[in-house]
Amino acid sequence: MNPSEEILSVAIFEPLPGMEEEALATLRDLFAALSAGGYSRDLLYRANSHYLLFRYWKSEESRRAALEDAAVLRCWAKLAHEIRIMKVYERLDEVARDPESQNKRHGE
Repeated sequence: MNPSEEILSVAIFEPLPGMEEEALATLRDLFAALSAGGYSRDLLYRANSHYLLFRYWKSEESRRAALEDAAVLRCWAKLAHEIRIMKVYERLDEVARDPESQNKRHGE
């Protein structure tokens, strides 16, 4: 896999009252389903009551395929009753630290 094909998405959410353990269990199931399908790799962080989920989709095709995976869809449907999403960034673009690295990233 070429790292430049990866798509970084970020979600900021908080569990609904009394649903934190259930939400974390569902997230573990979701991460397992996404990993088993080869769709993404995920990192989860906590800041007080908020969670930050960093998802590195392997490609746009992987992201689309996950939208049709029954196990992934079940987890997302379950999470809808366990968390409140504060903000989602579907795609973050890396900012080059210098012009040379920007050119390399775009194959120039």
